[in-house]
Amino acid sequence: MAYDSMLLYLGQTMNFILSLVFVGLLLACTALAQEDKTPVIDAGKLYETYCAACHGINMEGAQHTPLRKDNWAYGRDRLRMYRSVMFGIPNTDMIPWSQLLTEEQGYALVDYIIESQDSPPNAERELPTQLKTRDYLIKVETVVVEGFNSSPWSLEFIDERRALVTERRGGLRWIVDGKLDPQPIEGVPATTQYGDSGFYDLEIHPDYKSNGWIYFSHVHPLGDGSTRDTPAMTRVIRGRVEGHHWVDQEVIFQLDDARHFVQGTRWGSRMLFDMHGYLYFSIGDIGRNDDVQQLQFPAGKSYRIFPDGSIPPDNPFVGVEGGIEEIFTIGNRNIQGLAQHPVTGVIWATEHGPLGGDELNILQKGNNYGWPVITHGLQYTGDRVSPLTHKEGMEQPVKFWTPSPALSAIEFYTGHLFPKWKNNAFVATLAFEEIKRLNLGKTRVMSEEVIMKNHGRLRDIKTGPEGGIWVVLNNPHSVIRLIPQDI
Repeated sequence: MAYDSMLLYLGQTMNFILSLVFVGLLLACTALAQEDKTPVIDAGKLYETYCAACHGINMEGAQHTPLRKDNWAYGRDRLRMYRSVMFGIPNTDMIPWSQLLTEEQGYALVDYIIESQDSPPNAERELPTQLKTRDYLIKVETVVVEGFNSSPWSLEFIDERRALVTERRGGLRWIVDGKLDPQPIEGVPATTQYGDSGFYDLEIHPDYKSNGWIYFSHVHPLGDGSTRDTPAMTRVIRGRVEGHHWVDQEVIFQLDDARHFVQGTRWGSRMLFDMHGYLYFSIGDIGRNDDVQQLQFPAGKSYRIFPDGSIPPDNPFVGVEGGIEEIFTIGNRNIQGLAQHPVTGVIWATEHGPLGGDELNILQKGNNYGWPVITHGLQYTGDRVSPLTHKEGMEQPVKFWTPSPALSAIEFYTGHLFPKWKNNAFVATLAFEEIKRLNLGKTRVMSEEVIMKNHGRLRDIKTGPEGGIWVVLNNPHSVIRLIPQDI
């Protein structure tokens, strides 16, 4: 009897298991059938419906710009194109299509446009040999085209023959007589290895010839820095370079461990020594908007210190309980360029907005530049960051750009090879891959000219000791020099 009961139990169990398997197979088949019924996106039909009337049935151009081209004004990568399609281009006839197209349709349409090109829009291009501008015919000399271990970020001349350059993933290198030294400088500190973090800007002490101090900013991890889960924070250090060795390191600015953050982005950071010997530097919003207007948090601000790291007693927030006394201005989303006008002494800053709203600002002690309470930009989803563009007690930019060119370094030209450009500002851009020449008045932009475009992301610009304009590019990782053609 026990034996028969056991057989009955085993049979019932097997039937139950087979039933589960059958139900699972039925559900899987149903899902596959439903998946098969998912409509295939006809990107060509989308183009014909939404784009052809303006841009031509074959992208040859009709009422507006051709889409088979080499010159991409608003960025030549897939994401930039998607944003232009879905969110429009302000101050142009390009309207937003996000109300009519899904995300999948938007990307399908962009991919269709990209695949219709003669060559990939974002393919690495040969650097130009010549540039034609309003005032000069320019010769482009390639200084460095290979040898970097990661993206070069900042260039600083030490003397007439030598310059130092930082590499994003933690390198410091010599350029000597226009050639990249293959041997990296050893002994530099560890930095983070993800996203937009790493090594940033370089500055030399105003009295470098007598003391040899070299400053740079970087993201400092409380650990190995290999992942976003390692707490980290922007800091400033100084040291000396002896041959190929970083020595005598001193920490000039570093916050306590409690104000190091995981999952950060937009860490900054540019630096500037002004005419009075103060050292300015920036820290981005770190992806923490709620902290930007708070003095106890580092995000979204510029800072001012003495060269040894001590705090000027007239800094605007000295004595504020819980505040960071090094802070000079607040409400700055992500300053990527700092430069002082060589005549007026005014400090100018270039700043990343989100989807639009890149800013050119004049930095003044204690000012609030509004982020994220006021902005002329949008979220990357196309939604508003804030309904406000103006508010009492918050500064308006001297100029803002929408869509966002991703402004990078700013440099005032002080050389002698381009006399018509004396004291003009040169601004690098990343997304639009441009060098902008700005003729600045006391508080406004008098004129703007793009002198180079679509040859790589422009990261840094410096006036060379010989009077040339030196430019650091990413993708391709290179350094070029601009001089008049007739030299």
